[in-house]
Amino acid sequence: MTDTRPWPDTAPRFEVNNLSVADFKNGVLVRSPNWLGDAVMTLPALMQLRKIIPKSCALAVVCPENLEEFFLSLPIIDQVITYERGQRFWNKKMRNKIRWVHFGLAVMFNNSLRDALLLKSLGIPKLYGAAARGRSFLLKRSFKFPKIKPGQLHGLQHVDRYLSIVKALGAPDWNGELPEFKLGNTPEYCPDGRLLALAPGAAYGAAKRWPSESFRTIAALWLEQGGHVLVLGSSSENRIAGEVLDGLSSKKTLNLCGKTNMSELMALLKCVDGVVANDSGLMHLSAALGVPGVAIYGPTDWTSTSPISNSWRILFERQSCAPCFKRECPVGTAHCMTAITPTQVWDALQQTIKENCQ
Repeated sequence: MTDTRPWPDTAPRFEVNNLSVADFKNGVLVRSPNWLGDAVMTLPALMQLRKIIPKSCALAVVCPENLEEFFLSLPIIDQVITYERGQRFWNKKMRNKIRWVHFGLAVMFNNSLRDALLLKSLGIPKLYGAAARGRSFLLKRSFKFPKIKPGQLHGLQHVDRYLSIVKALGAPDWNGELPEFKLGNTPEYCPDGRLLALAPGAAYGAAKRWPSESFRTIAALWLEQGGHVLVLGSSSENRIAGEVLDGLSSKKTLNLCGKTNMSELMALLKCVDGVVANDSGLMHLSAALGVPGVAIYGPTDWTSTSPISNSWRILFERQSCAPCFKRECPVGTAHCMTAITPTQVWDALQQTIKENCQ
C-alpha cells in the first residue's frame, strides 16, 4: 500500500475554554515528549499555541538535552529548559529556572505523573494534558483519547492529539503550515551534487528496521545515477550503517552515524534531494524540514505516526499481525518489513522527488 493523501483532520473535538490574558501570567511552559519523532509531531500544536499567547508572555519548552538544539532552531520558542536523559528528578538549577518565570499554565505533551507533580510543586497553577497514569486530579483539564490496540490501525494522528489539546484552550485550526527553522551553515564535508540520505536505524527496536541489504540496493541504484549517499543515525547504529554501505564506493558514500550534532544534522538534511527511512525520528525531522522521502512501516501504525508532509510516500504491506508495536518480531520473520521490496521503495522515491521538483 502506498499513501499519498493530503493531511486528514482526525483531531477529537473537545469543548473550547478560551483563556484570559491573566491566565498566562508570564508565559506558557510546554513539556515536550522525550523522543525526537514525537517532538517533531508537536510542531503544529506549538505554532497554534503561540498564536494565543500574549506578546508579553514567553513560550518555553522543557525537554531532554538531546532535543535542545531542535527547539532552539524554532523562532516561535523563547526559552528551552533541559535535563539529562534518564535523570529521575530535575535538578535544583532547572527547577529554579521554571519557578522564577512564574508561568501561568503548562501544556503536557507527555504522559508523566511525576512531571505533573513536579510542575505543580513549582507553582504552575494550571496544567493541561492527556488523562494518563492517574494524574488527572493534578490537571486543570485532562483529555481522554482512544487507546491504541495491537493489530488495529488507530486512525488518530499524534499531531492531532496534540492539536486537540491546544484547540481546547482557544487556539485556531491548523492550516497545514510548519514553522521556519533557523539553520546553521552546511558542514564542509557535505558532498556536492545529488544527495540521498538513508536512515536505516530505529531507536525503538529492530522490528521497525527494513533490512540493511534492501537499503544497500537503494544506495547502489542512487550511486549508479551519479549521486552521493549519506547514512544518518546515532552512534549505536554504526554497525547497521556498515552493513548498508558494505561493498559500495567509499568515495561516494559517507557514514555519519553518531558524527553530527542536531544543528549539523538539520543543515545536512536541507541539502539532500531525498530520504529513505524507517519509522523514526530522522523520518519526522526530514519531513518537517521539507525534504521529500519514503517511509517504510511494518510493526508500527502509519495512521498514527506518519510524517507531517505531503511530499512523502508511505509504504505498508498489511499483515494479519501488524501493527504489533513490538520491539522484536514475535514470530521472527519480520515479514511486514521484508514484504516491502527495494523496487517499490525506489519507484516511490523517484516519484516523490520528481513531484517535489515540479
